[in-house]
Amino acid sequence: MSIERWSVEQVRAIAPDPVSARAGQGLGAPSQWSAAGLSDAVLWGICRTYQVAVDLDGPRFKCSCPSRKTPCKHALGLLFRWATVGVPDAAAPEWATFPARRVKSDAPPDPVAAAKRQAVRADRVAAGMSELGRWLDDQVQAGLAAAERGGYDPFDEMAARLVDAQAPAAAATVRRLGGLVGSGPHWADRVLGEMGLLRLLVDGHDRLDELPSGLAASVRTRIGFPTSTSDVLAGPRVTDRWRVLGRVDAEDGNLQSRRIWLHGATTGRFALLLSFAAPGQSLPSDVVPGRDLDADLCFYPGTWPLRALIADRRGDFPLSAPTGVPIAAALSGWAAALAAEPWRPDVPVLLAGVRPAAPRPGDQRPPDRAGRHRPAGDRRPDDDWLIDEAGDALPLAAGFRHPWWLIAAGGGRPVTVAGEWSPAGLRPLGVWVDGVFVAAPEQTFDGPNRREPELPPDLLAAALVGTARRPWTPAPVAVGGRSLDLPAGSLLEAAGSALVYRRAGVRPGAGHRPIEAAPAETQPALPWAAGERLRRILTLGEAPFGSTATPIYLAEWLRLAQARGGRAPGGRLPGLLDQATTHEDLRAAVATVAGARGRWLAGMRDKWEWLLPAKPSSWDTGTADERVALLHATRLRDPDAGRRLIESTWEADPASDRARFLAELGHGLSLADATLLERSLDDRNGAVRNAGLELLRALPGSAWAGRMAARARAAVRLERRVIGRDRLVVTPPEELDAVMRRDGLTPSSGSGARSSSSGGGPPFGGGPASGGVGGGRRTGGAGAHRLEEIVAGTPLVVWAEYAKSPAAMIELARGDDFEDSLVHGWARAAIDQRDAAWASALVLNDNGGEGPALRHIVRWDLHGVLPATHLTRIVLDYLVRRDYQVSRLLTQLTGEWTDELATVVLTALRHGVRSDQDAWLVHELCPPAIGGLPTRYAPRVAQLAEELDHELGPTVRTRPIAELAAALAFRQEMHQEFG
Repeated sequence: MSIERWSVEQVRAIAPDPVSARAGQGLGAPSQWSAAGLSDAVLWGICRTYQVAVDLDGPRFKCSCPSRKTPCKHALGLLFRWATVGVPDAAAPEWATFPARRVKSDAPPDPVAAAKRQAVRADRVAAGMSELGRWLDDQVQAGLAAAERGGYDPFDEMAARLVDAQAPAAAATVRRLGGLVGSGPHWADRVLGEMGLLRLLVDGHDRLDELPSGLAASVRTRIGFPTSTSDVLAGPRVTDRWRVLGRVDAEDGNLQSRRIWLHGATTGRFALLLSFAAPGQSLPSDVVPGRDLDADLCFYPGTWPLRALIADRRGDFPLSAPTGVPIAAALSGWAAALAAEPWRPDVPVLLAGVRPAAPRPGDQRPPDRAGRHRPAGDRRPDDDWLIDEAGDALPLAAGFRHPWWLIAAGGGRPVTVAGEWSPAGLRPLGVWVDGVFVAAPEQTFDGPNRREPELPPDLLAAALVGTARRPWTPAPVAVGGRSLDLPAGSLLEAAGSALVYRRAGVRPGAGHRPIEAAPAETQPALPWAAGERLRRILTLGEAPFGSTATPIYLAEWLRLAQARGGRAPGGRLPGLLDQATTHEDLRAAVATVAGARGRWLAGMRDKWEWLLPAKPSSWDTGTADERVALLHATRLRDPDAGRRLIESTWEADPASDRARFLAELGHGLSLADATLLERSLDDRNGAVRNAGLELLRALPGSAWAGRMAARARAAVRLERRVIGRDRLVVTPPEELDAVMRRDGLTPSSGSGARSSSSGGGPPFGGGPASGGVGGGRRTGGAGAHRLEEIVAGTPLVVWAEYAKSPAAMIELARGDDFEDSLVHGWARAAIDQRDAAWASALVLNDNGGEGPALRHIVRWDLHGVLPATHLTRIVLDYLVRRDYQVSRLLTQLTGEWTDELATVVLTALRHGVRSDQDAWLVHELCPPAIGGLPTRYAPRVAQLAEELDHELGPTVRTRPIAELAAALAFRQEMHQEFG
């Protein structure tokens, strides 16, 4: 028998949780399997010592491992291997056989007993529906305002009685009604409408024998009568090549549900595959969006049958682009569905040639603090519509009203969109762009539902007060802009009729204009597999370690993309731009792969404007935040142009803005900025002066640094001796003159522009030469503080006049009364000036031991300046001594680790997982190892994870190592996809 190979998406979908999926993918490499094969519908393999088998017809799973998850990671790993590289055809060993499935007896059931059971249930349902009708009438008679005061309990009690009456679907509707009472705007309109539909359902049940068979089946379904699978499969079959349009997962209490929408390529018919699962169980995933399914379907009975079962499946294939219909035709189908089945909540639609709407002309943002109005640069919520070529429009539902994924994927050009249409709006499921299917992302909160009232005010007013106080008599009412003669009967029947009429008569929106198309691309597209990898990186739960590792994977993906050359897929650009907006260090790389479409998107959304070329005209009209964003983007592209922006409005800008603008000069800082920074020293505002001083410390060639150097030479002299070693003669300035004060020198450390210790380090000591608070000989007081400040601002090149190397200069200071001030001044200068030679001499001496004693916070900041080789030596020492801050040091190592460090880390992990005392190492070392371990270590980490799983089982200790193995496999696959 020929078995169609599963896709990676199919395998990932059946995993019981994301952790199992990632662990299974890490076991998908052929090197993990000593044997594997496919025999008819049985996939089997041996992973280490575990015997694994999968019955693909089920699917059913067997594994000799102790895991209680179904499927376990070994079964998933076998499926991943089959989906990616395949397995040979080979006879299954005896342990891989599955017991035969139980076949239901062909003997016909006892008709007498069956009829008796049906009669008993029918009587119970009839009694329950009769009670429901009376209860609904009582609610309206007393008034919905009284129902709001009564709360949820009356609805829950009525639902419980319907469950006892074996009408579960009606009971679920009543429970849902209880949650609507008093909830949100127009709650009474929604509750009255749903009550009206329930009243129509009660009336339909009362006349069940008189209704056409299809409508009777629909009524029975809405009440909760079951339809057996065998009865459905015994019905007629519809043969077609079914396009899988999309999938929607939902949770209702303790029950998970999955809706999969299909569309027949030949018949043009829609179908719904509906499945349920209890918590902890996996939903069926053998039907994957973005594929064509060659199968026979059998439909459940009804007037507008959509739900179906697969009767015979012959295989699945890459998805072919379907042909949609205009919006008007889709709404006509919705009206026909409601006419046939008024209780239907939604219908599938396939829209042809639709584009997102553009912001309305003339829209403006709110004025800024200066009262200046600015043109709209972001999309407004009420502009979230899809427009077809005839100009008709449909609104998007809550959770999908900011369709940046759709705008980016389609580039503003007409595309085919599959979705669910309901009174709440359109829920997109997927889009076809140049014949390629792009699935919609998960629903996100983007504001409350904006549905307007659907029922006539007269009906609603009578229902709120109660018909006992305000009797209602049938009369023509305005529904949807038309006068409707409601049928004689109760107010609820009128409400149900009016609601169906209103929904069926919905018209397309008008007056919206489509978005302008994106410019043509000039860069080639990156490989499809690389784009799919980017999707997994940007989708929460798709990559190992989740959002914690997203910046690591993304930075590596961007490096590989830049090296290859090309642009990212359009549909992934919104997520990519969002990540770069949050992580500024990614922006330059994202700009190289965003292409013309990325810049086109950035022009429509404020927070992505960093991707655009600078627009100086907006400097005069933007808010403070917008001006900072513009300055940031300008400095990245043209530092001189950014500085000129600040200078153009320096005198008019508030002090708080000037301080923020100066901070942005840190991007692309050069001596060309020194004049403006000198100007900031004369500012009346302390925050502005401090911002300027911070940047001047990093400019050794500035005039400010020259003045500091002159003070340092005056305060520190070298006394050369014929006998004995040379020594320093240190004389700190006794008084501060006006120029010194202007340059940031202060009488004492408590009032300085900057504390004498750098910020950002850990609060406790540890590591080589932590030194406690200080060391050597210390002289306190204002003079020592002024000396440290002067030395910290002096260019380090000045000290080459005194000694041939930083180490020699530090040796000169050893034993001096002002040793502590000198050493800390040099350390702060090394941090500000990013001088690796001085940092190395201060942290490690020539023999590899600890350097001079430093405050721990200062020493920690020096680690960020050290060369990678020196920092690696310190990390290795921390590992040997089991210092708990080793993980923090590892995060300061950029690039992949050396083989020596990688081996030591793996040894520490192997030891830590087995040791109670050192168990903390596992959780501290695994996160930095995600990006630090070279990808060639993936097999070794996978082997370690497998050994630990076999020895200890899945525990809190072993799980991070399994995740690390999956992360390295993830990175290794990424490299292979770029070639």
